[in-house]
Amino acid sequence: MAALGLRGKSLLALLLTCLLALGMAGLVGWQALKGVQNRYGEAYGRNVAQLNREKIAAPVSRELALAMRLADSEITRQWLLDENDAAKRALFFREAAGYQKVFAEGTYFVVGAEHLGYYFNDSSKPFSDQPRYLLNNGDAKDDWFFRSLNDPAPYKLNVDRNLESRDLKVWFNIPVSDGDRRIGVLGSGISLSSFLDDFVTANTAGVLSMVLDGQASILVHPDESLVAENADGATGRSVATSIYGQLDNIDDSAAVRGALADAKSKPGSVETLWVSMDGRTQLLALAWIPELDWYVASAIDLGVAQVIELDSLVPALIAFVIIMLLLIGGVAWLVEKRVLKPLRLLRHSAQAMAAGQYDAPLPVDRDDEIGELSAAFGVMAQKVRSHTSELESRVRERTRALEQANREMAAAHKKIDDSIDYASLIQHAILPKRQLVTALGERHAVLWRPRDVVGGDFYVYRAGDGGCLFGVVDCAGHGVPGALMTMLAHAAIDQAIADVGLADPAVVLARTDRIVRSMLRDDVEQPALATNMDVGLAYVDFQTREVTFSGAKIALYYSDGETLEELPAARRAIGDKRVGEYTNARIALQSGRTFYLTTDGFLDQAGGELGYGFGNSRFAEMIRRHARLPLAEQGAAFSATLAEYQGDYPQRDDITMLCFRFD
Repeated sequence: MAALGLRGKSLLALLLTCLLALGMAGLVGWQALKGVQNRYGEAYGRNVAQLNREKIAAPVSRELALAMRLADSEITRQWLLDENDAAKRALFFREAAGYQKVFAEGTYFVVGAEHLGYYFNDSSKPFSDQPRYLLNNGDAKDDWFFRSLNDPAPYKLNVDRNLESRDLKVWFNIPVSDGDRRIGVLGSGISLSSFLDDFVTANTAGVLSMVLDGQASILVHPDESLVAENADGATGRSVATSIYGQLDNIDDSAAVRGALADAKSKPGSVETLWVSMDGRTQLLALAWIPELDWYVASAIDLGVAQVIELDSLVPALIAFVIIMLLLIGGVAWLVEKRVLKPLRLLRHSAQAMAAGQYDAPLPVDRDDEIGELSAAFGVMAQKVRSHTSELESRVRERTRALEQANREMAAAHKKIDDSIDYASLIQHAILPKRQLVTALGERHAVLWRPRDVVGGDFYVYRAGDGGCLFGVVDCAGHGVPGALMTMLAHAAIDQAIADVGLADPAVVLARTDRIVRSMLRDDVEQPALATNMDVGLAYVDFQTREVTFSGAKIALYYSDGETLEELPAARRAIGDKRVGEYTNARIALQSGRTFYLTTDGFLDQAGGELGYGFGNSRFAEMIRRHARLPLAEQGAAFSATLAEYQGDYPQRDDITMLCFRFD
């Protein structure tokens, strides 16, 4: 959405609004269209039922009217009163011949009540004015005559279906009366098969028409298997061959039965109702044919039948779409001209001001909210310009001051770095590295690693008549303070050796302690300052082949590669608050035995997975594993072991380790 911009968002909002309105209008229109379709469907169903009724009733009514006219003829009445009168007979058959020409089937019959002779003529047989046969009152097949003769109705219909040809024929039985006395029956017959075939085959899409008898049995249906075999009696009647058998819901049967009764009670009307047939809701239209006591039924599926001509709606839909597009375009043009274009100009002006161009034009020639916004924006731009100018002036002043301070700081830092580098040079100068290499060569190894450029650790070597003195010193503090303490400690040890000699390390430590305390006696009022130092001294006597050791918190380790032994040191450091007592310990100088002096920086170095110190046990194992190697290789191995354990952890303290061996 952010990439669309205000124009895209406005058009999108407008389009969505129009689509929403169109959807709501479509929903309302669809509901209205469904209502109109239902109303038109009911009217369409009534028209279909009435048309079908007239298709059947018209030929029947015509045939019935002709037959009743012949039956009501005075010539017919006079002849039936005296059937043996040849003149009356000839006159009747001459008149009947005229009617025969206009009867649909060219068929008529007449039976006199006195002689019961059955006279019949049609276009398929030669004319005869003699009875074809005599009726018998006890014969069931002649029962139709006696029922018609005795029935008070003006006529009676007899429906006959030929089971072989499926021909459906209607016979009109019309009593001939002389006053109140029935003297015979005259009638005609008409085949409805051609009408009904046209009636069935004329069904349009979505419309199913059928003919029912008075008991709702199906007489005519596109599916012949649903037609009752004989609609004039009980034979062939079943629910399956009735209108009720075509319903999906048994509850619709009562409604259909009521509609049939209403149609019969109101001749000429059409009753409609909604029923479920063939799995779909359909409109059922029912009309009664009084002449036949039949019903015309039309089932209309409004989902298939084209009740409303949708083609007529296409121009209206096209016009509606065009109007909507014109409306969207007009509103979009108005929004673009009156809102978006001024806002874009205001945005360009804001971008120009953000780049420092405070004289960018603003759309102020408007009297609406955008004009007010532009005016307020112009005032803000003037204030921003003023504040920016003031801030730039202050920044320039501060920048000049900071640049000067940085130059001074850089100069001071260079002086400090130069001083530290010079101190490192001096500290390296006091280390007896060259003396050890010259005197011992490969019989010694040194690991000296200050934490900073300079540190508080150093090592000692002094050679004398018949022996030499080794030592390591760990002064309190790191960096420059520690380095200054090393100068003091180095001077104190030199003075102590000059005073008491090399051969007694314990005496040297005691003398060094007194010298340090005398140097720092003016600072006893500052107990928070750490001025102590750990020292370990080992004197090697070449004549007696002994090593004499004394330490102030620094022990002496020795190993032959099999075991590791330790000569412990005194618990008090040099310059401690309480004066320590230092004693000597002696160990034989054997071939293959290596001696080790180390400060606590090695043992306390953090590393490993958990960041613990290197520790005494790991230190002892390291010495045992490498004690038989040449000392140069041992020094390299110790350095590599410590580096591997340390990993990415920073160096915690100064580290010094001195190793020597005399074979």
